[in-house]
Amino acid sequence: MGIGVGIFMIALGAILSFAVADRISGVDLTMVGYILMGTGALGLVLVLFLNGQRQRSHTTETTVEERRLRE
Repeated sequence: MGIGVGIFMIALGAILSFAVADRISGVDLTMVGYILMGTGALGLVLVLFLNGQRQRSHTTETTVEERRLRE
């Protein structure tokens, strides 16, 4: 899940929770919206945490210089 997917899930959940007034038998759209918002927020936090760890890694490059001796 990327940052865009997390934001999309939060927005979709907010729309379902606060803007939709329709009723589907057996489905609580408000609760589905809250679940989507929570999942999107959790995914967004995890993506940001994992990307932060990736940027803190260090790379070391070693070069070997070959010297020629004059004969």
